[in-house]
Amino acid sequence: MKRIVHVILILTILLAACGSSKKQLQKGNYDAAIQKAVKQLRKDPKDVEQIDILNQAYKVANEQDNERIRMLKMEGKPNSWDEIYLVYKGLNDRQSLVRTVTPLNMNGRSVDFPYVDYMPDMVNAKRKAADFYYTHGDELMKSGIKESCRQAFAEYVRAKEYVGDYEGIDNKIQDAKLRGMSRVFVSIQNNSLLKFPKEFEDDLLALDLPRLNSEWVEYYTQNINDNTQYDYYINVNVKKIMVSPDQSLQRDSIIKKRIEDGFTYVLDKNGNVMRDSLGNDIKQTKYKNLQCALVETVQSKFCQIDGDIDVIQMNPNKELVKDPIRAQSNFENISSRAIGDIQALDAKQLERTKTSIVPFPNDKEMIIRCSESLKRTIRGAIQNDRRFIY
Repeated sequence: MKRIVHVILILTILLAACGSSKKQLQKGNYDAAIQKAVKQLRKDPKDVEQIDILNQAYKVANEQDNERIRMLKMEGKPNSWDEIYLVYKGLNDRQSLVRTVTPLNMNGRSVDFPYVDYMPDMVNAKRKAADFYYTHGDELMKSGIKESCRQAFAEYVRAKEYVGDYEGIDNKIQDAKLRGMSRVFVSIQNNSLLKFPKEFEDDLLALDLPRLNSEWVEYYTQNINDNTQYDYYINVNVKKIMVSPDQSLQRDSIIKKRIEDGFTYVLDKNGNVMRDSLGNDIKQTKYKNLQCALVETVQSKFCQIDGDIDVIQMNPNKELVKDPIRAQSNFENISSRAIGDIQALDAKQLERTKTSIVPFPNDKEMIIRCSESLKRTIRGAIQNDRRFIY
C-alpha cells in the first residue's frame, strides 16, 4: 500500500509539472490543479481565475477523499486502516498547503475553507493499521514458512514505524528476521587421488562471502553451531588434481653480427696514401663478423584441478544446479648462457644471460599456486548460481 501511495505521489508531481492549473482541473487531476493554483497565488493573491480553480479543485478533492474513507470504513476490513490513514494524511497535507495562501479575496468576497483537525482520525487510523500489521505478523509466523516469516518481518517493522510501543515488538522483528533468513553452507570436498594441504583448503574458502550476502541470504564456510540448520549447501567437488613432471627444454640459436673494426688507408697504384680534395688522408672502414651461440633452457611445470560445484536445496531435498570448474597454474623459467663473443648479442639477449636455472617447485607448491585461480573460478560459479538461492 505504501508503495502505491509513493507511485501516486510521483505521478501527482509529474502531472503538476505539466500543463496549467485549468487544464489539470479539466482532466480531474485535482491535487495537481491545487498545487499549480497555490504556486500562482503566492505570486499574485488577487488572480481571480486561480482562486476559482483552487476553490473548485479543493472541494472536489476533499469530497472524493472523504467518500473513499467512508466506503473503507463501511467495508470494515482490518487491512484498510493503512489506506484510511494515508487518505487522512493526504487531506491534512492538502489543507496545510492551501492554508499558505488563504484567506483570499475574489471580487470583494472572502474565500476561505473551514479548518478540520484531522489529527485524531490520523492517530486512530494509524493505531488500527499498526494493530492489523502486528496481528497479521503473528498469523504469518505460525506457518513457519520462510516467505511468510519475511512478510511478517515487514509487517512488524511497519507496526513499529506507526506506533512503536508494542510489547516485545523488537524481539518479534528479530525472530522473524532469523526465521526468514536462508543460510548457505559452502564446503570443499576432495575426491581426487591427491590430498591437498590444509592451508590450501583454508585459502580456497577465503572467498569474501559477505559480499554475496543479501537481505535474506547469508553464506557460511564454517559451521555456526550444531543447532544451525542450513537451507542450501554449495559443495565444491575437487575430482582430479594433475601435476605435470618437471620439464626442461633446451633451445640453441646462433646470433651473428657485423661490426666496425677500425679502418685502413686507401693507397694509389704506387702504394702511397691517397688524399681527398682538401688534402686529407682517405680512410676506409674495416668490418669484422661476430658470432655467439645462445643456449636457452626453458623450465616448465603445470597443475590442473578439475571438478564441479553443485547447489543442493534441503527443503525439499534436491539438486538445483551443477557447474563444471577448472583451474590451472603454470611455472616457467627461462635461463640463457652465451658461448662465443657476447658483443653479437643485443641488449635483451644480453639481459637473458644474467638468468639462471632455478629449482622446480614441488607438487605441493604447485597445488597451492593453483588456489588463486581455483578461488576465482569458485567465486564466479557461486555468483552465477545466486539466482537459484532465495
